[in-house]
Amino acid sequence: MRLFAIVGLAVLLIACINFMNLATARSEKRAKEVGVRKAVGSVRSQLIGQFLSESLLIAGLAFILSLGLVLLLLPVFNNLTQKQLSFPGQLPGFWLLALGFTLITGLLAGSYPAFYLSGFNPVRVLKGRIQVGRRANWPRKALVVTQFTACIAFIISALLVYQQIQYVKNRSMGYNPNRLVTVSMTSDLARNYEAVRNELLRSGLVEKVSTASSSATRITSDTRVNWSGKAPDEIMRLNLIAATPDYLETMGIKLKSGRNFNPNGADSLSVILNEAAVRAMRLKEPLNEELSLVWDPGRKLRVVGVVGNSIIESPYAPVNPLMLLASRSVESFVLFRLASNRTTAEALAGIQPIFQKFNPAYPFDYQFVNDEYNRKFKQEELVGKLAGVFAVLAIFIACLGLFGLAASLAEQRTKEIGIRKVLGASVASLWGLLSREFVGLVLIACLLASPLAAYFLNDWLQQFDYRISLTVWVFVASGCLALLIALLTVSFQSIKAALTNPVTSLRSE
Repeated sequence: MRLFAIVGLAVLLIACINFMNLATARSEKRAKEVGVRKAVGSVRSQLIGQFLSESLLIAGLAFILSLGLVLLLLPVFNNLTQKQLSFPGQLPGFWLLALGFTLITGLLAGSYPAFYLSGFNPVRVLKGRIQVGRRANWPRKALVVTQFTACIAFIISALLVYQQIQYVKNRSMGYNPNRLVTVSMTSDLARNYEAVRNELLRSGLVEKVSTASSSATRITSDTRVNWSGKAPDEIMRLNLIAATPDYLETMGIKLKSGRNFNPNGADSLSVILNEAAVRAMRLKEPLNEELSLVWDPGRKLRVVGVVGNSIIESPYAPVNPLMLLASRSVESFVLFRLASNRTTAEALAGIQPIFQKFNPAYPFDYQFVNDEYNRKFKQEELVGKLAGVFAVLAIFIACLGLFGLAASLAEQRTKEIGIRKVLGASVASLWGLLSREFVGLVLIACLLASPLAAYFLNDWLQQFDYRISLTVWVFVASGCLALLIALLTVSFQSIKAALTNPVTSLRSE
């Protein structure tokens, strides 16, 4: 919610900047109105009130339109975020807060134009001598830079969040999740497991079947162990999975050294460690190392194999030390891998009657490991999607303002453009003349947005142990994209002004 509030305020600020820029850019259009009003006795406070009233009226109309958009887009937003938000129209506090924001927005957007326009000298205005010097343009330029700084920061955020998600998704999982299915164990399944396993394998619809105390994407238990090289005050906690001998083959986990559990059940005191456990315990020769559980020191366990690290918990964190314990029957999860020569729908249709036969009191409820694993990225993918949506929205609003500002400035320089054309200036040179100012402002925005985005995004990345590092190309690509969008926006007005017949613009001279 805090993220949404910050982004929403940033987009609202961009919209306010648009209003300020367009109002001040078209100041010459209202200069004579201000001069006449002052000449007939209006004081500056009255003019300020008039301009603020216009701003508040526009904000009020925008508020009414926004209510319709909210009602229209709320189902889409709920679908995107997997939330069930409803429009709080029955709450008086909502209307007070909404009207308060509308009032503040109207006053904020109209404040600078109101004070700027009301300050015109009526004598100079009515003599037609009002000129906007270079210094008068600085506030407008600062607003454009602020606007595009926010836009570029949004673009950088969207690219970097996407890059982080893809980086983690491409991380080796240490096992094969494709066509791997888990089913929660029930008392009937536990009692009939051997029969279920035999029928599944006979059907040819599955390749391997196993049971385990944890699912393929979550570990539910851990334990503390002792070993010969353990320091007196050291506490070693290992994730623990009790599994039947077919577990490694069902999961697709590769042995690095040693052997798998013996399928005849003679390995009740044997364990298999992952590489993270071997490293944490500083075992140079892990095979045949003796371990003991802290809560059962008399039971000696022997390491018979070492497997590679598998991502069972968070894909963003280092793999935790893990110990596999051999068990003939585990009453937690059934895992099986669908046969590669059958379609998923065909295999599941054939498997369902088998489970219903031996587990009639429960529906055939299964989970694909791929789907469970992908759900681990749900929160970050949502942040990435929202960053992209807000980046597009911010750029669209900024470009609307830039488009109007470019049109207004081109209109102010109509006679200059006409004279330059008469003196032989080309369309390309006029386009460059009208566009280079905006290009410079966008480049300044890039320089400001890059360190700002880097600071906040680096802080966001720190929550992940497995993460990307900030690279220059993200900032360069974001700046180039913003520059291209700004150029396309300004170019339409620039080329239109450059193609105008100079006779039309100089006719009154």
